[in-house]
Amino acid sequence: MSHFTQIKTRIRNLDSLEKALGDLQIAAERGNVSVRGYRGETRPAQLVIRQDNGHDVGFVWNGQEYEMVTDVQFWQQPWTVERFLGKVSQRYALHTVLAESAPQGFNLVTQENREDGTMRLVLQRWSA
Repeated sequence: MSHFTQIKTRIRNLDSLEKALGDLQIAAERGNVSVRGYRGETRPAQLVIRQDNGHDVGFVWNGQEYEMVTDVQFWQQPWTVERFLGKVSQRYALHTVLAESAPQGFNLVTQENREDGTMRLVLQRWSA
């Protein structure tokens, strides 16, 4: 019986996910990697966060989005699973907005991190 838990996300871009994890100072391996789990069980993944306890956190493409795969019993991140996903999702959204707006000529003018945890971005595009 598998101990892995699959958690749905709205993450579709691996580059933005990798940048989001970098912002949070979380090291990740990308490529054809394996998520290590309970009693040596493994799962193929596209991105993995190695944990010191030998039970990893991975992101696996399900055909539509990346699901987070981990054994929550061995969770070893600085935040709860919910808080971790919230922080990753917020940083992921930032990088997705920047990546999608740049080809349209937008530049980031200001980024404000508010006390309530939200972010305010001001993007600008000059037209000729």
